[in-house]
Formats: sequence, C-alpha cells, structure tokens
Amino acid sequence: MANILIIGKPVQEIAPSYENLFLQHQIDIAPNEKDGVERLRKQICDIILFNFPENGSDNITSLQNLRINAPDIPIVVTSKKEKADLIVEAIRSGASDFLVRPFPPEKLEITLNRELENRILRYEIDYLRRQQDVIYDFSNIIAVSPAMKEVMSSIKKLADTDSAFLITGETGTGKSFLSGAIHFNSRRRKKPFVKVNCASIPDTLLESEFFGHEKGAFTGADKSRIGRFEQADGGTVFLDEIGEMSHSLQAKLLGVVDDCTFERVGGNKSVTVHSRIISATNVDIEKEMEKGNFRRDLYYRINVLRVHLPPLRERRKCIIPLANQLLEKLKRSTKKKKVVGFSSEVIEMFDRYHWPGNIRELSNTIERAILLEESEVIQKANVLLNGQGQSKPEMVRQMSLRLEPEQEKAMILETLEKCMWIQKDAAKQLNMSPRSLNYRIKKLGIKYKHWRKNR
Repeated sequence: MANILIIGKPVQEIAPSYENLFLQHQIDIAPNEKDGVERLRKQICDIILFNFPENGSDNITSLQNLRINAPDIPIVVTSKKEKADLIVEAIRSGASDFLVRPFPPEKLEITLNRELENRILRYEIDYLRRQQDVIYDFSNIIAVSPAMKEVMSSIKKLADTDSAFLITGETGTGKSFLSGAIHFNSRRRKKPFVKVNCASIPDTLLESEFFGHEKGAFTGADKSRIGRFEQADGGTVFLDEIGEMSHSLQAKLLGVVDDCTFERVGGNKSVTVHSRIISATNVDIEKEMEKGNFRRDLYYRINVLRVHLPPLRERRKCIIPLANQLLEKLKRSTKKKKVVGFSSEVIEMFDRYHWPGNIRELSNTIERAILLEESEVIQKANVLLNGQGQSKPEMVRQMSLRLEPEQEKAMILETLEKCMWIQKDAAKQLNMSPRSLNYRIKKLGIKYKHWRKNR
C-alpha cells in the first residue's frame, strides 16, 4: 500500500477515478499547494497527484515549489487544459507525467502504478551503486607491499580524469577489479560501467558487441540492438584482453577513440558517445606492436595513463592480508561461516609458494579448502598447491565423498584448464588414474570442443 497525496481543487471532477485508489492505497487530500507542503513535512508520501486548478495562473510556480520540497517524490499533474506548451513546461518543472482531465479510472491507476514502480527501481539502482562504491573503495584494496603502494598512489591521482587507461599485468593479478575501482572512484561513477572480454567473443561477433547492429544486418539479426559503447555512454567501457583484437576491429576502435562516433553494423547513421576507455592486457603489448600484431596509432591513444599490476610473487607482504580478505568473502558465498582462519602451516605454505595464477589462484585455493575443511581452521591437508601441500590419493577419494557434483565438476574443470585440457596431466594433478578421471568427466557431462569425441 502506497501513501498518495492529492493536491488541488476541484477534486470532485475526477472523484470517480479515486474509488479503487481508496481501497488499494492510503489517500490524503490537500486543498492547495501550500497545505500540501505542510503535509509533506509531517508525513511520509510515496507519490503526489497535483490537480491544476482550471483558472490557476501560478500552477507552474506551485509545481516548482512542490518539487523543491519533495525532490525525490514522483509528481503526476492533471489539468483540463490540453496545451502543448503547458505540458512541456510542467515536465520541465519536475512533473513525472501529465494527464488531461477527464480520463478513465484505469488510466490514472496505470500511471500511478508505473510511477511507483519507477521510484522503487531508482532506489534499487541507487542502492546498488552505493554498494559498488563500497566494494570498489580504495581503502578496501590490499596494498601492503611497496610495489602495490606505488600502483595505488598512481591510481588515486589519475582515477578522476577522462583520459584513457591501460592496465597491464599477468593473468589473475586483478586488472578487471582495478578497472572497476578506477570507474567507481571517478566523476563517472553514477554512469554505466560496461565490461567486454575481447578474447572470449569470436572476432566476427565482436564488432556487433561493440557497436550494435541494425535489424537484418546479418543472419539471425531479427531486431536492432545497441552495442556496449552506447550502453556505456557517459560512463566507462572496460576492454579486457585488448591485445587479442584483430587488425580490422582495431581500426574501427581507433575511430571511436578519435571521434567518439561509429556506425552500427548494417547501419549508415553516425552514433556519438562519450565513454571513457579502460583497456587491459596480459601480453607484452609493445612486443605485439613491434611484430605488427597491434596498431601503433591505437596503442598511443589507449596508453595515455599506464598502470602495471605486479604479480603476487612480487608483492609478498600482500599475500596473507589478501588471503584473510578472500576467506571472509568466500566463506559467505560457500555458506561455511564456521571457518575462521588458517593454520600456521598453511600461512607458511602461502608465503613460500610462487603463485603462478596470482590472486585468482589464491582465491580458488582458498575456496576449495573451505569446501573441504570440517574444522574452524583451514589445515594443510585441505590445501592443494602445485608441488606443495596435500598430494595423497586419499585426499581425492575424500574429496569425491564430500563435494557436491557441481563443486566436483568445477574443480575438475579448473584442473583441466590449467593442464590445457590434457586429461593425462589433469589426472596426475588430481592424483587419480586417467581412467578414473575419464569416468568422472563422462558422469559429470564435461565436454571440450577440441576433444575428438566432441567434434
């Protein structure tokens, strides 16, 4: 039930329209704008219905005053006058909608319900954005080692600019997370933040993903679609793995960076956007440029501001604080809140290990350990690292007994990916026979397009 404040006379002209509203909502009626403002100061209101008096000369002034006193409350205006200039002026002065009297009760009901839904959506968006600000707060980023302190110092100085950013670093160092931190700590924080992984989308579809397409542009394009750059207008586009992009698409991207304009696939109209571009790559982009794999002119345009994320092995002081932060996050998502820390042996293992997969590997290792651990402290027996920790076949046997099928499937998939989908190597990593692994792959429905049986 919503609280609706109705302002203005004569209310009797549309009183029949209120019959259902009195049953569905809490209605309060104020004779004029002044009385309405007084009521707004004393009670909660979800929506205002302002009925312009037929001979009122200062209706727009009254509307503006209402908007000042109720900046976040939708105001639906009704009037007997159907003048275009009055409607335009009312909308510009803060009205959410304008209805011409008389109108059927259903129209009023639909309008009010729509405005109430829009208000809820605005609150939800605002809440999510504030949550994102908390997630990407610079103070929550672990930067204990000198190398990471230097990175954070640079980002804090440069985040609130509109210049293009290039983030380099190995896989799993947190480039995607850092791009979000840059956006949500900039003046564009209330605008969209759109991510595109250039390596995960086929080159034939990446152009449409970037710029959108018109209906009939290609087979299967049964309707028009806007691209990521249009979605991010006024905000930020994060292009992950930009080094994987083809030469032809690099040339089209160059046009967007230079002129802020492009054409949808199959279209001939220029679309103008003002999106900030943050790019990331895990390859040596300078070497790729020298080899001719990356356009030199595009390189200079995306490389205005540069940040290199050091691998985890070069920021040793960050490992344990990161592990503790990840533990708090992962034990909530896995719903195993009784796990509160790591044993001294595990901490020593983490300190000694070289972490080729960086933060992503650390996160996966902790998540797996949480799922296997039955005590309050993660023990060495449940930590699986390459060349360290548990290597007993018994651990794999216990794993299959403890894990749900989805968790076991995720673990096997992760190991297969690390071993380039070679089952023999993955079986060795999991301390099981190739035959046993093959059985589990079939049972769990795991497929890989380059396996002969899946071609």
